[in-house]
Amino acid sequence: MNMPQQSLLPVYDHTPGAGPTLVFLHYWGGSARTWDLVVDRLAGRDTLTMDFRGWSRSSSLPGPYTLSQLADDTLAVIADAGVTDYVLVGHSMGGKIAQLIAAARPAALRGIVLVGSAPAKPAVEITPEYRTGLSHAYDSDESVADARDHILTATELPESVKARIATDSRAGADAARTEWPLHGIAKDICEQTCMISVPALVIAGENDRVEPVGVLVSNLVPYLSGADVMVIANTGHLIPLEAPAALVDAITGFAPTT
Repeated sequence: MNMPQQSLLPVYDHTPGAGPTLVFLHYWGGSARTWDLVVDRLAGRDTLTMDFRGWSRSSSLPGPYTLSQLADDTLAVIADAGVTDYVLVGHSMGGKIAQLIAAARPAALRGIVLVGSAPAKPAVEITPEYRTGLSHAYDSDESVADARDHILTATELPESVKARIATDSRAGADAARTEWPLHGIAKDICEQTCMISVPALVIAGENDRVEPVGVLVSNLVPYLSGADVMVIANTGHLIPLEAPAALVDAITGFAPTT
């Protein structure tokens, strides 16, 4: 674990290796360890994972917990780690943050991989009523288990992984847990996403109920210039935990070592 030089930076883990560095951004309710099954399959590769502000080991950091703040935090962590050549891999909420970062066209960015990403244009289903209900998804152990087993996943996971999901979902600061469903999920970033100039790979889960394939094709892909699209079979929304091997193949195919 790397302890940031600045105390207000999120906690991150940087494993040196062959580049470009893969910078992993987790979903709402996740943490750096959401990517463990992926990173474990990337021996010898330069990787960076982090706990977003307000989550897991960074839960004590003060707000705001907005998308723009998390994007700024990510760039600060990348700089703190001394990374100068990287690809962003963003899952769900992390995918929306990756879009905002890429829109700013940082010189060291090589490309972006958007995994079950929140789209640039919010889906029509993201109504105020939906958002209010979603804001309570992590209120209790019971509600977390229900979301995990009936919405987030489409495969049976080992008990150890299910326990990890449950712990991480409850490990956020209250304001961080509600910022995404009440505000971030509904933010239209089409204008920013259209500014992305690096290569992009959009990865969808065949049975994803949170960000269905059709939503990504209609509400994300049109705002990316020439993005490739890949659908991973027999998986739900938690692709890094449900299909890590297939995800690694997709990532390394898109961003091989140099």
